Amino acid sequence: MLDLVWLVPALPLAGFLILVVLGRRMGEPRAGWLATAMCGGSFVVTAIVMVALVGEEEENRHHVLTLFEWIKVGGFRVELGFLVDPLSITMALLITGIGTLIHLYSISYMHGDPKFSKFFIYMNLFVFSMLILVLGSNMLVTFLGWEGVGACSYLLIAFWFSKDANASAGKKAFVTNRIGDWGFMCAMFLTFATVGSLDYSVVLEQAPLIAPATATAIALLLFLGACGKSAQLPLFVWLPDAMAGPTPVSALIHAATMVTAGVYLMTRVSPILTQSYDWAPSIIAWVGVITALFAATIALAQTDIKKVLAYSTVSQLGFMFLAIGSGAYVAAIFHMITHAFFKALLFLGAGSVIHGMHDEQDMRRMGNLKKYMPITAATFIVGWLAIAGVPPFAGFWSKDEILLSAYEKNPALWFVGLVTALLTAFYMSRQVFMVFFGEERWRDADHADAPEPHESPWKMTLPLVVLAGLATMAGILNLPFGNRTHFLERWLEPVVGESEHTVTAAASAQIGLAALAVVGSLVGVAVAYRIYYQHKMEPVEPAIMAEGWKYDTSIAAFMGGPGREAFEATATFDGTVIDGAVNGVATLVSGSGTKLRKVQNGFVRTYALGVAVGVVALLAYFLSRVTF
Repeated sequence: MLDLVWLVPALPLAGFLILVVLGRRMGEPRAGWLATAMCGGSFVVTAIVMVALVGEEEENRHHVLTLFEWIKVGGFRVELGFLVDPLSITMALLITGIGTLIHLYSISYMHGDPKFSKFFIYMNLFVFSMLILVLGSNMLVTFLGWEGVGACSYLLIAFWFSKDANASAGKKAFVTNRIGDWGFMCAMFLTFATVGSLDYSVVLEQAPLIAPATATAIALLLFLGACGKSAQLPLFVWLPDAMAGPTPVSALIHAATMVTAGVYLMTRVSPILTQSYDWAPSIIAWVGVITALFAATIALAQTDIKKVLAYSTVSQLGFMFLAIGSGAYVAAIFHMITHAFFKALLFLGAGSVIHGMHDEQDMRRMGNLKKYMPITAATFIVGWLAIAGVPPFAGFWSKDEILLSAYEKNPALWFVGLVTALLTAFYMSRQVFMVFFGEERWRDADHADAPEPHESPWKMTLPLVVLAGLATMAGILNLPFGNRTHFLERWLEPVVGESEHTVTAAASAQIGLAALAVVGSLVGVAVAYRIYYQHKMEPVEPAIMAEGWKYDTSIAAFMGGPGREAFEATATFDGTVIDGAVNGVATLVSGSGTKLRKVQNGFVRTYALGVAVGVVALLAYFLSRVTF
């Protein structure tokens, strides 16, 4: 049954190919239903493979299915194969499960779009690429999927490319990710030079033998790649602009798929990270927690309902890298799973609000939508409580594990993480109170003719209900009540067991830290309640925070000023010096050939003369060598 894994990416690929040929003829909604069915079929096959994997003994939960030899050049050999183990199958379940719900949602959300079938072509291709990324048995196959999701994200973010802002957002995502891809490629080169293979089974088995300096270089280069895909400082600037794409794209990219690729990659190579110098994981942890805090402060002042969630995604990814840097790989994957549920729920809920509000995205023009959109409101509130870290919702359990591991690594990391958790609860509460409670601001005099909001159709609300249930119950995957309730930890042990940080804090300390986290979340909710629901306090939303601390604009100013001049100078140097040298050599060879060509005039007497001269020259040479 494990060999059925090839069907997991094959079904979305088949959906993509069928829609390329017949999509326009199938039209709406059949093209959407076909794409949804292919993604759903992939989820079913993934579940079957997972059941088969669970049936294996723990030490045998590692299976490689090789399809064919892809590259063979000297000693460099790469096979196109799929790796079935607890980590890859967990990722595949998330991608296909949440992907199916988003596909179903999109059938209604994209209703009436003239490029309806093309949208689902891109969606199926994206799911296929993401599955190749997580199932690849070696780094090069992973990189193939890595580049695939980058290309698909460009196509999806810039889907409505007739607007300049949307086209620019797609290009920005594509270019920014190329920086991270450079790090991934260099890491592969160094890995092959060190180990002689790119297969995970070989690389990770040899990891303890890699010199710490080399392991550190590989780990940090891979982290650079992860910063690009998972939107960490300094490469996070593409993700907020990715909101230009249709809302289902935001949910797909920002929930369980593309942005979590970096977390998956760092967890996959955890033995290399363990072998590196101690300061390397510390860099990852600090980059993660600073990114989390930085993005959270920006989210405090956003007015676009999707922009709040975008910066929230950057912040939550920072928590995951805080876990990676603290050695808590299980906690990172745990938070990735819970985040996939509540963030997909929140994005799809935001899309439902936008749909019900007739394409309005400004939260300042919303209010009291719970009256008109009860299902959307109820499910969105579940997602809010989950991301805010309120027990017993899923986000509390995973975030608490991360903060505990961070505390044991460095209390300063824990403190910054705790402040970020408080801010998360605050800005998410602000969003909920502005959108679903209070005055109906869409009835203002300036918008007197605005139609009333309405609830979304069942194809949009059903995924919300399913995700709300998962965001509520997913915490049971790894409850902190003893080894018997650490289901996810035991499941992932064959992958990260030797690298995983072991918590040593006493039970009383763990309870105290958890209580502080809950108090912090409740304080954030209470302050937002006083400001945005009761209006007892004035909101503090500095313009500089709304502008992202001018980080993005500063980069744009540099790239448009000194950066452009530097690039133009580089192009001039390339065109004059490099190309000049190459062209000069070509001109010299060409000129010499032109002169020598005159010797070849086609007359026999000329060739005979040449032979005679040559014979005389040879005789003279040999006579000069004779000793009398």
